[in-house]
Amino acid sequence: MKLFIPLFVFLAGLCTGSFLNVCICRLPEGGSIAYPPSNCPSCGSRLRAVDLIPLLSYLFLQGRCRYCGGKISAQYPMVELATGILFLLAYLKHGLTPAALRTAVLFAVVMAAAAIDWRYRIIPDRLNLAGFVLGAVLLFESREVLTANAIGFLAGGGLLYLVALVSRGGMGGGDIKLAAVMGLLLGWKYLLTALFFAFAAGALVGILLVLLKMKRMKEGLPFGPCLAFGSVVAALAGDRLVAWYLQLF
Repeated sequence: MKLFIPLFVFLAGLCTGSFLNVCICRLPEGGSIAYPPSNCPSCGSRLRAVDLIPLLSYLFLQGRCRYCGGKISAQYPMVELATGILFLLAYLKHGLTPAALRTAVLFAVVMAAAAIDWRYRIIPDRLNLAGFVLGAVLLFESREVLTANAIGFLAGGGLLYLVALVSRGGMGGGDIKLAAVMGLLLGWKYLLTALFFAFAAGALVGILLVLLKMKRMKEGLPFGPCLAFGSVVAALAGDRLVAWYLQLF
């Protein structure tokens, strides 16, 4: 029984990751996530249930389409495995609690946002709206959670909106909305931790790319993956980081 729940959570994460792959491929183009059924991007063949088993189908088919032999992007198993691991970590930290559900929703939203922003340089409004609706439903655990997370929602959107104003468009609208959703799911204390690590990661990656001459100083960098990184750090280690910081004073 002790292993059943963690295994179930991990499998739920794998299945969620499979659904996120659909969102990643279809949301940027305004497509439906329900129709048409999944098909091979190379030959267009409709995929059967046996072709859609998270992670296992990719491994069994050696990363190729069953019908045409075309190569399947490694994005699919990577997103599935990463989501499964993150869901498991959320459970190990919070148990079967509303906090674990909020954390799982956060991980799912930022995972999809990071992949879409990296590939398409956009974070769809439908993704942020889904995160907002699910986050709002899960807020009514207590008055303290409702207050902290409502403040986080306003702070997340407000802070990145100010950054956008100061930088004159250096921050996209999708990033602003995603930060608001992060605040709704994390609460304001952990939101600040997430934003700190997001900006730190963005700065380090930007400097590294410039030094490697892969980008110029004036070229933009998708910020969604940085926000996702900050969210994961804050969700899994934010309590320890905040406690350590407060001990300094």
